[in-house]
Amino acid sequence: MPQKVPAQKNNTPPAVMILGVGSFAHSLGGALADTGANVSTYLTRNYGHFPPSLIGRTFSRDSFPSPVPLLHENKIDVVIPQSIDWALQPWANELIKSGVGIFSPTGEAMRIERERDFARELCSKCKIPFPKSFVASNRIEAEKILEKNPQPFVLKNPLCSPTSPIHTVICETLADTRAWLRNVNYAEGVFLQEYLGRAEAGHIALVSGGEIYSLVTNQEYKYAFNGNLGIVAGAPLGGLVERDEHDKYGLARELIHPLKPWLKKVNYHGPIQVTAIKVAATRRRHSRATRAAPSHWHVIEYNIRIGVTSGPMILRMLKNPAEVVLATARNEKLKLALNDNLNFGCSLTLAGYGYPFTQVRGPQLPLEVDGKFDCDVWWNEVARGADENLVSTGHRIADVIALAPNLKAAIAKAYANIRKIRVVGSYYRTDVGQSLWPPGTV
Repeated sequence: MPQKVPAQKNNTPPAVMILGVGSFAHSLGGALADTGANVSTYLTRNYGHFPPSLIGRTFSRDSFPSPVPLLHENKIDVVIPQSIDWALQPWANELIKSGVGIFSPTGEAMRIERERDFARELCSKCKIPFPKSFVASNRIEAEKILEKNPQPFVLKNPLCSPTSPIHTVICETLADTRAWLRNVNYAEGVFLQEYLGRAEAGHIALVSGGEIYSLVTNQEYKYAFNGNLGIVAGAPLGGLVERDEHDKYGLARELIHPLKPWLKKVNYHGPIQVTAIKVAATRRRHSRATRAAPSHWHVIEYNIRIGVTSGPMILRMLKNPAEVVLATARNEKLKLALNDNLNFGCSLTLAGYGYPFTQVRGPQLPLEVDGKFDCDVWWNEVARGADENLVSTGHRIADVIALAPNLKAAIAKAYANIRKIRVVGSYYRTDVGQSLWPPGTV
């Protein structure tokens, strides 16, 4: 059993260690440091080391094979993991037993993201609509499933991980599905999930002290190019969030709150995000899928993090983000306080040479900034060159994030700032907000 997280003494600012790299660590660390937290980063991957160094101390996994001794030495109060893969590391159990707070569910609770078929079964038990889905261990099994169910499927890895053999492939026709089943990597099998269209949206909440606290409704622009064209990129090219503690679109009410008995059973405390598709009732009546509940929202997946695109915007919206993170890690009742007039946020990603086709590698290229930024710019695969100027070092250069009282102003500010950055061969989507919003539209 994990030790009890000790109470904060003398109202001193919490000490936070982020497990991550790049713009994720830079953005979360920056938002927390700006409200007084003492931030450091344990670098979990072999790239993106420079940006988090702008916020606080960094520790390489090559020099420190385990972060656990660092937690004690630096009197860390709470750890924020970037990826669910922290739980597979040899030091994971030691971290859980250390008594340091973890801003993530642990143990059995992690299965809701880690195991896609577990999420399907859980939704079935809780009477939450979920697309018709199957698991196949090889191509022969997958093609037999398709023969019995001739329709388009979204193909995913059965186990969710940044290093999964299969990254999400959205097949919008039967022919697409048949072609991709001949080409995916079956090392861990394949999860086939009924394709329900593009009317997608998400909702992010915190679970703590037995309660569910809604934060935002969000939208991620997952396709690589304008018009939602190209492939689904490894991480979104943009995102929108709307302050939504009252769950105005019903996503939490329909798709998270029915999980409450299970959440209590597994002692779930941490972030939870649901991503769902809104489906017309007429389509579901005439499909051959299992009959769903009256809700038009259908879960496509759950995540147990606040997200690479949404996370920094959520922390900016909170007046007391470090205290909320720490209280959630301790499984306490939360006192959420949100900043007035920060109702919407827009995130844009500046993608580098070759993205989203990450097998194409480009050289390190000079990065130029024309003018001062007036919103958040979080560097990702960027370093300081020999001449002390910034250079791009990989496929994702920066995330530009703006918040404002209304959506139009947030989008305008984000675009005004991303246009100040120039790297040869880079690009960004210029149509964020022109589709997929309001939630449930295409």
